[in-house]
Amino acid sequence: MKIEEVKSTTKTQRIAAHTHVKGLGLNENGTAIPIAAGLVGQEAGREAAGVIVELIKAKKMAGRAVLLAGPPGTGKTALALAIAQDLGNKVPFCPMVGSEVYSSEIKKTEVLMENFRRAIGLRIKEIKEVYEGEVTEMTPVETENPFGGYGKTVSHVIIGLKTIKGTKQLKLDPSIYESLQKEKVQIGDVIYIEANTGAVKRQGRSDTFATEYDLEAEQYVPLPKGEVHKKKEIVQDVTLHDLDVANARPQGGQDIMSMMGQLIKPKKTEITDKLRKEINKVVNKYIDQGIAELVPGVLFIDEVHMLDIECFTYLHRALESSLAPIVIFATNRGRCTIKGTEDIQSPHGMPLDLLDRIMIIRTLPYRIEDMIQIIKIRAHTEGIPIEDDCLQLLAEIGDKTTLRYAVQLLTPSSILARINGKDKINKEEIEECNDLFFDAKSSAKLLQEEEDKYLK
Repeated sequence: MKIEEVKSTTKTQRIAAHTHVKGLGLNENGTAIPIAAGLVGQEAGREAAGVIVELIKAKKMAGRAVLLAGPPGTGKTALALAIAQDLGNKVPFCPMVGSEVYSSEIKKTEVLMENFRRAIGLRIKEIKEVYEGEVTEMTPVETENPFGGYGKTVSHVIIGLKTIKGTKQLKLDPSIYESLQKEKVQIGDVIYIEANTGAVKRQGRSDTFATEYDLEAEQYVPLPKGEVHKKKEIVQDVTLHDLDVANARPQGGQDIMSMMGQLIKPKKTEITDKLRKEINKVVNKYIDQGIAELVPGVLFIDEVHMLDIECFTYLHRALESSLAPIVIFATNRGRCTIKGTEDIQSPHGMPLDLLDRIMIIRTLPYRIEDMIQIIKIRAHTEGIPIEDDCLQLLAEIGDKTTLRYAVQLLTPSSILARINGKDKINKEEIEECNDLFFDAKSSAKLLQEEEDKYLK
């Protein structure tokens, strides 16, 4: 009889290029630890990014921008992601690429504005009156049907709720009884009922019943503390883009057109400037009343040289807005022509007036010692066993070519090692892979030598 274990169907997290980056890896004084949080070397850049993180946390950075500039493969995207990790989950982080703005459906400026709004969070605090406790009794009280007939209707429902401090008996509306049935509430469950809306939420089974039967499906929660009737602070995190989208789509009635509209997926539509201004008014009102607080997040624009002069002009205006996130640009270009102009040459392909209001962080090419450590971290992240002397060889290859190319050789080498019946990658597999594949520099050299064999 064959017995197989059922594997979980939940998707395993795909290993991306920067999965290993867990933060900036700085100590308490803000100085970079040589190898920490998945980052290696690049001390000056990491310390500068640490200062940026402190500024963002102190809310003194809004409306400013940062540029990460350096050759390809020097860890610009890794630095931006590390900044996001250090800020925590609650701070919105919206990554985009410069070429994303060229959409056939919506305007360039609209794409930029949408991403700007995605990177601004709003933390709304609400104080709600709730009745919370373990259900000790639930008795529906029936009366004769007012419309005649033989059936009876529920006129009200009596519920007993118990907490550590005391008990209370409540007389509730029949509509709440329907909510209780939908949530499948039974005696012994811990629930809370919102006093204003009458919404019912089942939190789980009371842990006093945990010994009844050993079922993993049931979630046990402790008996609530305090009184049954209490005021509870509920915190919600939304982005301004969420608010825009929620208000842009008509909610639709019962007529046939709105029903059809819900079935057919709408095209990507522009959110009008008028709507955004109205939302900003409401948001500012909430902030003034102290109901909400603004959480400026991070908008990361990679390959910023792909934006054209119109986008840069728009960015200029957007950065000065009172509701602006922290913008981090990244580019690997030196002096080049600004896109959208005929002959205006500028550093990093960005206009000088915009560069003037940007703090620039430089990333430098990695040394061989740093490359060894990075390749080691990547091999560990991807679960590839490798001999120590192979790390040296790969780092030397990375020094001659690029770090990206050296890291890309890891997986093909591990496949070759498996074919050869080895547990770990050896030098032979790396050398064989290096012969099988070309890096950009070797390919360019070959093209130069055999120019006449290729089409112009």
